[in-house]
Amino acid sequence: MAAFDERSPMVMTDFTLHPLLLADCHRLGRLSATHLLLHRNAAVPWLILVPESDLGNLLDLPNAQRDSVLADCKRVSDYLTDVLGCPKVNVAWIGNLVPQLHVHVIGRSPTDPCWPKPVWGHLSAVREYTPAEVDAIRAALVND
Repeated sequence: MAAFDERSPMVMTDFTLHPLLLADCHRLGRLSATHLLLHRNAAVPWLILVPESDLGNLLDLPNAQRDSVLADCKRVSDYLTDVLGCPKVNVAWIGNLVPQLHVHVIGRSPTDPCWPKPVWGHLSAVREYTPAEVDAIRAALVND
């Protein structure tokens, strides 16, 4: 099991992101309790939050850490609704392909390419983010 930094019990000192997450996402930075990633496919606004934990299930996290992760999810959800104007936000932690605990927070709209179906298995449209778009999302959400 990974060691925790004594100055911040939510931060593991030997934490690494799963290679599949790194391959599929832009790394934006840290929120209060999670690493924030942006899915490379810009067809839908899809962010992924990764807490520093060896546990695979969000509900198994210690209460304080789980509450902090959910607060980060709320912050991202508010960005999707208030800033991007998404009328619906889907939140899921699945972990079937990537065992590392991560939470998908996805802005949805009747105009997105797979509405009303879930994005998994239905998102065939591909659009890449420009560097300026990635920077703007990072600036809106990450404080470091």
